[in-house]
Amino acid sequence: MPLSRRRFLQLGGVGALVVGGGVVGTRFRDGGSNAQAAPIGPTSVAVAEAEAARATTGQVVRRSLRAAPATIDLGGRTVQTWAFDGSLPGTEIRATVGDELRVILTNDLPEATSIHWHGVALRNDMDGVPGVTQDPVEPGGTFEYRFVLPHAGSYFFHPHVGVQLDRGLQAPLVVEDPAEPANYDEEVVLVLDDWTDGLGAAPDDLLAGFRRDGMSMNGMSMGDMDMGDMGGAGPADPQKPLGDDTGDVAYPAHLINGRLPAAPFTVTSAPGRRIRFRMVNSGGDTAYRLAIGGHRLTVTHADGFPVRPVDVDSLIIGMGERYDVVVTAGDGAFPIVAFPEGKDDPAGFALLRTASGRAPAPDTRPTELTGRLLSYSDLSPTDEVALPSRSPDRTLDIALAMGDGGRRWLINGKAFPDHEPLDIRSGERVRLVFDNQSMMFHPMHLHGHTFAVADQPGRGLRKDTVNVLPMQKLAVDFDADNPGQWLVHCHNVYHAELGMTSVVSYLR
Repeated sequence: MPLSRRRFLQLGGVGALVVGGGVVGTRFRDGGSNAQAAPIGPTSVAVAEAEAARATTGQVVRRSLRAAPATIDLGGRTVQTWAFDGSLPGTEIRATVGDELRVILTNDLPEATSIHWHGVALRNDMDGVPGVTQDPVEPGGTFEYRFVLPHAGSYFFHPHVGVQLDRGLQAPLVVEDPAEPANYDEEVVLVLDDWTDGLGAAPDDLLAGFRRDGMSMNGMSMGDMDMGDMGGAGPADPQKPLGDDTGDVAYPAHLINGRLPAAPFTVTSAPGRRIRFRMVNSGGDTAYRLAIGGHRLTVTHADGFPVRPVDVDSLIIGMGERYDVVVTAGDGAFPIVAFPEGKDDPAGFALLRTASGRAPAPDTRPTELTGRLLSYSDLSPTDEVALPSRSPDRTLDIALAMGDGGRRWLINGKAFPDHEPLDIRSGERVRLVFDNQSMMFHPMHLHGHTFAVADQPGRGLRKDTVNVLPMQKLAVDFDADNPGQWLVHCHNVYHAELGMTSVVSYLR
């Protein structure tokens, strides 16, 4: 595929030109002496070989998606936005682990777009990042995504262009494992989303304002603040587990499955039935504290991977994170509340109904919101998905910081696409050390891999998105077993667009 200047800068790094998986004139960048070392491009033989080696059922799941402007009823309020096939969230895609997914995207938007398959360790040329793994899908164009689904779990998909994620372009992807024990009676997917398009400022206008004016913390200009005077290492207040400043956008609404609290999404069941909730935070700038009134949550999966079950009252789900929980339904009508952590916005609200009777009010705040809150340290992976113990072959420091009064967000002192690739080689155990030097939390997401939280005792929790708290260092380990060029970035869509993005680059 032809290379734009931006793609050249993003993919190749200093001195590299990638054409059809080959590389011309690349210098070795990680301190070694091998002058032939070069990035493995998304169209390389190594990427195709990795895909061919994946276990497959031989089954093909075919879908088509149309990204286009749409009129959406949020439940009493109608907005003009962009969506997949005219629905919010988009229609769920469901398949079995080992199936090949073939999705034809048609772009009827007024600008270029793509699809990123969030959390899936897929082949690199299907990852959906324009300028890094593919050319953008231009208006009127089509693109077919074809890849094997290597792991079961709860995922979702969205564009990786600008702040399109903060419109209506997102939908769940569920990959089932037939061998998984069925310890529940029914299943419900909950997509949590912060919403401004058509109710407040458009996402592109918000981004333009941040580029012009920078971001603020509790009403103060970040450019006017002395970071040395802020003190502390991470949030000190247990009532504020993500710190004092959790986001930059005051959203007029928060949705659960595309519905406002006034006309909520309703889960209809019966008393005593065990319900598996697959929960996805597709929001652009908001972490949620989620609870179900009158119920405890048994957490069974984090970012798609099984964990040893833990019972809690509530959990925080950062942007891009997913949790699966099982609840035993009570008798009555119960609130499902997604409270925007650290914000004054109205909460997202849905209903669990197992009997007739008056529904709780949309502004209900169940006591479970202030009960036992899940933490990463509560969770450990099951034996079959635990990352085997091994010392890291390579450690990469990833410093997260604010620049230019909040007009830029930096990784290792640079704002993407002006970045220094993070070089690795196939077969290595790689440790990423996130060093948050800012006073905001960052949900850091690695494409194409699942890592283990290395700071935990024993074998760490498997995830692909992790909340790095203010002034915190957090290390994660992964095996370099999926060659290509992979983004690592903050899943606050505005931080990512203002530069908090880099590339984990496999070298030959």
